[in-house]
Amino acid sequence: MNNLFNRKYIIQGIILLVALVLIGKLFYIQIFSDKYFLSANSNVLRRIYMYPARGVIMDRNNKVLVQNEPVYDLMVIPNDVKEIDTMAFCQMLEITKDEFKQQMRKARFKSNYRPVPFLRQLSVKTYAALMERLFLFPGFMVQPRSIRVYPDSVGSHLLGYITEVDSTAIRNSGGFYLPGDEIGKTGIERSYENILRGQRGVKNMLYDVKNMPQGSYQDGAFDTAAVNGERLISSLDLRLQKLGESLMQNKVGSIVAIEPSTGEVLAFVSSPNYNPNALVGRSWGNEYMDLLGNPYRPLTNRPIQGKYSPGSAFKPLDALIALQNGVIDPNTTFFCPHYYQAGSVGRGHRVNCEHYCKTVNLRYGIARSCNTYFCHIFAKMITKNGARNQRAAYESWQNQVRKFGIGDTLGIDIPFESSGR
Repeated sequence: MNNLFNRKYIIQGIILLVALVLIGKLFYIQIFSDKYFLSANSNVLRRIYMYPARGVIMDRNNKVLVQNEPVYDLMVIPNDVKEIDTMAFCQMLEITKDEFKQQMRKARFKSNYRPVPFLRQLSVKTYAALMERLFLFPGFMVQPRSIRVYPDSVGSHLLGYITEVDSTAIRNSGGFYLPGDEIGKTGIERSYENILRGQRGVKNMLYDVKNMPQGSYQDGAFDTAAVNGERLISSLDLRLQKLGESLMQNKVGSIVAIEPSTGEVLAFVSSPNYNPNALVGRSWGNEYMDLLGNPYRPLTNRPIQGKYSPGSAFKPLDALIALQNGVIDPNTTFFCPHYYQAGSVGRGHRVNCEHYCKTVNLRYGIARSCNTYFCHIFAKMITKNGARNQRAAYESWQNQVRKFGIGDTLGIDIPFESSGR
């Protein structure tokens, strides 16, 4: 019997304890916590993301290469868009009804319940008209942002450009990127994305029944400020970059100026180039397709992607390898009759020389850049072990050449570098 009474009291105690916990939880929810208040009022509370300004990019003398300019984007939460006057909305934005439908489809694909871009870079006129009538279009809001501006319109291939993140970038970012965010796609913008992008902020905004913002909830107690990207100083010299681009105007090729003592890139010119300001804003897609269809391939980054023969700059290296292998010495001479004949006349290959140098030694051959002299050096390197071992000799020569970095990448901090051959 005693055990039965004890169990009775234990069960009553447990029930009383649970009741006290529930009462305490209700008291906390009603008096102290705003969590459920926020959930209950989600129709008037919106989480607005505050986008940071990307870091400014400077040249080595602190002259601005890339900066930011404030703009306004029209954002939409597709699920909140009910019946609106579509015709009046389109007229105000100066778009067609088909464009409206297309933009809504894109927005729904990105997210139905989160603000995503509907129309970027509103004009001052459109922005003013929209703010007066925004309450008529539930689900739409204006988002302050910034765009990249290139004051001197130079260095497009070095600096690169930014685009809206795709699904792959969002998936691989660990939750950092959201639909509508922007990311460095090429050049320095891509290589130093983690430094330049900054940190997005959040503001919990109260909206009234007319879709007009009433300020931050509880004076910003739940908000987090955006952190702008860091400033980046490049090794580029703006003056030399402008000079290089002017010299390469209407030409195809590249110029790279390097400080020999440090390896810093002072000028980085790829021609033909493009105006980096063209790949900014609402016309980005059309401009990009025009560049993509250009037969002169202005999007190709020639200094790190083009494949060119080294030309006469290779001759001193060829001579150095021959000296190391004992094939020649500084006093070795060859006769230059204005050309070099490889193989038999008529069936072989003839290499012309600009000069009629006659008897040439190493010093004179380098000074005159004599093609004949250096063809003789190469022939001696390949045949030094006899005719039957020419392939092995060639592979040995090639391996020695590659030790000087020929045919390899430089490891420069610009993406998509190609190796040579």
